[in-house]
Amino acid sequence: MADSTLAVEFRNIDKAFYGVKANDNVDFQLRKGEVHALLGENGAGKSTLCSILAGLYRPDAGEFLFEGQPTVFKTPKDALAAGVGMVYQHFRLVSNLTVAENLALGHPKLGVNISQAELEEDARQLGEEYGLPVDPAARIWQLSVGEQQRVEILKLLYRQAKILILDEPTAVLTPQEAQQLFKTMRQLAAEGRSVIFVSHKLHEVKQVSDRVTVLRDGTTVGGADTADAEPRDLARMMVGRDLELPTRDANPDIGEATLIVDDLRVAGDRGLEAVQGVSFEVHSGEVLGISGVSGNGQRELAYGIVGLRTPTSGTVTLDGEDVTAMNVADKIDRGVAYVPQSRLGMGLAPGLTTEDNLGLKAYRKPPYSNGPMLAASVFKEKGAEWIDRYDIRGVRPGLPIRLLSGGNLQKALLAREVELNPKVLIARSPTRGLDVGATEAVRNLVLAERAKGTAVLLISEDLDELLALSDRVLVLYEGKVAGRMPADEATPERLGLLMAGHKEEAGT
Repeated sequence: MADSTLAVEFRNIDKAFYGVKANDNVDFQLRKGEVHALLGENGAGKSTLCSILAGLYRPDAGEFLFEGQPTVFKTPKDALAAGVGMVYQHFRLVSNLTVAENLALGHPKLGVNISQAELEEDARQLGEEYGLPVDPAARIWQLSVGEQQRVEILKLLYRQAKILILDEPTAVLTPQEAQQLFKTMRQLAAEGRSVIFVSHKLHEVKQVSDRVTVLRDGTTVGGADTADAEPRDLARMMVGRDLELPTRDANPDIGEATLIVDDLRVAGDRGLEAVQGVSFEVHSGEVLGISGVSGNGQRELAYGIVGLRTPTSGTVTLDGEDVTAMNVADKIDRGVAYVPQSRLGMGLAPGLTTEDNLGLKAYRKPPYSNGPMLAASVFKEKGAEWIDRYDIRGVRPGLPIRLLSGGNLQKALLAREVELNPKVLIARSPTRGLDVGATEAVRNLVLAERAKGTAVLLISEDLDELLALSDRVLVLYEGKVAGRMPADEATPERLGLLMAGHKEEAGT
């Protein structure tokens, strides 16, 4: 007999891609009126399981019960019609349409004569009701990342969704925005709706969820009421071993300023100034953290330093040499290493092998090349050496690097950069979307560079990461420095307010 308290039940679910099982005999139960956290390493099968529920995939085997009835959603449209929707990490909004138009796009109400004013009023009331305020007449491209996420959630609520799947929803939010989202999630649960919360942040899981299920290697390894689960135990279930994320120790050997950025101004994609007179120094053996909500000039700042975009004014000095106008290749030669936020596409060439990707910044010089001729054997030998040294898993001879998990992609990207023995390492969101095991490995690599005397510029929206690794923290808001402080004086609340544009009183 079906359990009337369950909204969703998966029994012995299997799903494979190219012969490799992403879900292997998975059991999962989602109750009505609960926030259920789904935990697991990258590649553990969380996204596949959620995508089956959202109608993107169909299981190869097993049983899917929706409100007690055997069900198969053939498409996401079927899932939405049944009341199931998913908010992905990469939003699916039409940037040149308004908030109200995005809410209505594809909705059955479009078949009815409804005015723009009615659409906007519906959007405004819905935002107020659920603590997700956003201007219904604003176009998506005018909104912050946090506001865009609100629109994605409001789209599902506008369609009367009974089950909402939120994939890493706090990755782009300030602490204050995250707390408001948690209130909304609890409100939805109190109304009898169900929320699946996919996250790697164990303290957030403890704060907002009722129950937690852990996947490892595609299989359910355990579950518990959240109140009875300790973060250390959840981490052990995820990775199969005891784990504690590394943090910096005091470094008495911080040296002279290696990188000096003075009054830097850099234009954004639309020609307006995205970086407006930013100045700072990064010393050898130091991690300087740059915090800010996405879209406040972090990308353009990194581009201006590494040579991907020429500053309109200001200077970038490396070891006393003005490198402002140099191109990327010249800055690489002088010791600038860059780990972009986009691992595939900008950081790595997805169609090349792992060994080829590891040699992409050194191929112009011996032993990788002799004049115009590349030494294929060196790519293989050096690649194999670095794959072993940095524990890059999942590599297969001849297969493209895009088939690796996110954590292994990031380890490969960092390995290539740090093997050049850089003077400056610039890393943008190096652990974004990574599980706790991969996060541990990446943090250790960053701290190892600090210990070697490298000047590290860490640009991240993850305040836990910034506070764990940084010696000093600088906050960007609308392209300007909103605050700067030693990491020991920083708190998530203080940084969150600065990230949201609040000014500190003099002397604080």
